This record gives sequence, structure tokens and C-alpha cells, in this order.
Amino acid sequence: MKNTPFTHLHIALGAKMAEFAGYNMPISYSGINDEHATVRSNAGVFDVSHMGEFILKGPDALDLIQRVTSNDASKLTAGKAQYSCLPNHDGGIVDDLIVYCLEENKAYMLVVNASNIEKDWNWISSFNTKGVEMHNISDKTALLAIQGPNACKMLQPLTEIDICNLTYYTFAKGVFAGVENVLISATGYTGSGGIEIYFDNSNDNAEKIWNAIFELGTPQGLKPIGLGARDTLRLEMGYCLYGNDIDDTTSPLEAGLGWITKFTKSFTNSEALHLQKQNGISRKLVGFEMVDKGIPRHGYDIKNAAGEVIGVVTSGTQAPSLGKAVGMGYVANGLNSIDSEIFVDVRGRLLKAKVVKMPFA
Repeated sequence: MKNTPFTHLHIALGAKMAEFAGYNMPISYSGINDEHATVRSNAGVFDVSHMGEFILKGPDALDLIQRVTSNDASKLTAGKAQYSCLPNHDGGIVDDLIVYCLEENKAYMLVVNASNIEKDWNWISSFNTKGVEMHNISDKTALLAIQGPNACKMLQPLTEIDICNLTYYTFAKGVFAGVENVLISATGYTGSGGIEIYFDNSNDNAEKIWNAIFELGTPQGLKPIGLGARDTLRLEMGYCLYGNDIDDTTSPLEAGLGWITKFTKSFTNSEALHLQKQNGISRKLVGFEMVDKGIPRHGYDIKNAAGEVIGVVTSGTQAPSLGKAVGMGYVANGLNSIDSEIFVDVRGRLLKAKVVKMPFA
């Protein structure tokens, strides 16, 4: 397993560790429910240094991004970011990602999922026919997400950048905790506000920033948070997780990602996806809450009242903020509209659930 620059700190703090995307990652410290509540009500720190970062530079960088991503990156100006996906040739998704515009038309950073770093690099490189300068900086980039309603005001003393007024999906670069060239973005994955900070992990920068954050934040209730709570937080917001809710077989339109699928340009498989939009989809990703007692899990069948399979659960949990079990899954037409009654097959028992609007929280 690979380590992040913070792995030794997680172990020293007594975190429950496990393999995730090839990395030794903290799953929980004080417990998922406690950590979840901390982020919703105050602030918590996630080590997400396992994520991948690519730099694309040159006069044709935007052209390459436009051809491989579904969203319209030409709308980006310096300091703005955009959620997007990499469609494949078969109607599915290679990965979802965030595109950061470092310099308009000239330089961009793509942030991809940890498990897909090599896959995405090879995919994008296969379209690089115009000599765009590409750099995979994943191994030398550290990333911390400080999330929660109090995160920005808690950390403001560590930087002159006005992080409290960064609007959603914007970013700035500057000095943070005495470390130069830190990219600070408002692109969180929890729905509770906060920032994410990207920086070069050499020269002991990682430990320096970690210590500065906790020296300032610990007296104010800041806590380290594991990937377990990250999953319950994102699920309450209805955010997709690659490998669960979206993958190489799921269309962005089926996944409810039509809003990042812009047919004002040509991109990978755009003609087929546009045809799918015109003809309609036969299934879609929905949110549901359990009516009967039980917790839906990834891979469980979703059935109709007659016991016929009509879909599959992609994510599910007992939502800590809601006190109820919720899930997401692909459901065939006929039972995927709001308030539809569906059933989740939990170890042979058909448990009633109801399709509801997302986000759940």
C-alpha cells in the first residue's frame, strides 16, 4: 500500500486504517457518527492526498480538455473550477473530475479519483494529438479538505487570502501557514462548506501545515475525520462516488449529470449521448429512504412489489444527520419517479422504500 504524507500522523492518532484505492487511509478516529456530526456542526480535516492531479499546459490545453470532458471548460476563467466527467466510447464514464483554470486558455489542473489515476492519464494522453504539455503531479501533491460551517473562519488567521468569501467552485493561490504556492479552493464533497488545500508535499510542508491547522483549530473543536464519515456526508448530499454510483457502464444522463453534459460542443461520444437525451433513458439514478427497518448496501437488488428486479443499490447507509436509512440506485422507468414505492432485497427480505428527492440532508 502507498502512504500519503500524513499516514504516520493518522497512525499516531490511533485512526482505524484500511486500504483504499491502493493507499493506507484512515477510515475513522472517534467513530463515523461523531466525525460526521463534527463536520455538519463545526469543522473537520480529511486527508485526501490520494487523489490525482494532472497539469495541462499550452495553447491547445483547452482544446484537449474540451474534447475529453463533457462540461464546457471554455466558460472557465482563472480562479474558477468546474465539475465534469470523462465519457467513454460506450456511453459510460471513465471518471468524474474537477477542472481548475489556472490561466485562461493556457493552464489547467485536473483532479481525478485515486483509483483512476493511471487509467485517466492514459485515456487523456490518447487524445493528446496536438502536443499539450502534460504533467502528472499526483505523487508530489498533498491535499487536505477542511470541511464544516466553521472551517473558513477557523483557518482564516493562517492566510491573507479571504477564504471566507471564496464562492463555491472558485479558488485562489497564495501563502498558507507559511507555505507558499498553496491552492485553496471551495470545492468540497460534504455539503457543509469549507475549503480544500493543495500543496507541494516536499520540504516537510505537509506536517507543517497539518500542525498549524490543528494548533489553531483543536481548541475550537476541530477534529481529524476519516473516509467513513466522508462517505456518509457525501451520500446525504446525493453526491456520486465513482465505482459505486457511476462507472464505465453508467451514462451521465442516467446518473442525473445532464447538467454537466453540454451539447454545445463536440466531445467523446457526444453524438450518442445526445441521441440518448432525445430518445430518453430507460433507467435513472434515484435517491430513496427506507420505510421498513433495514440498511441498503451497494449491490443489493431493487425490486417491485411482485419481486421482480428493477434496479440495483449503488450506495446506502444509516444517515447520521437524518436518523434514517437512505440509499441511491438505478431504477427502471415506471418506478423511478418521486414517491414511487420500491423494495430493497436485504438478504432475502423485501424491505419497503420510497423514492425521494435528493439531497437527503
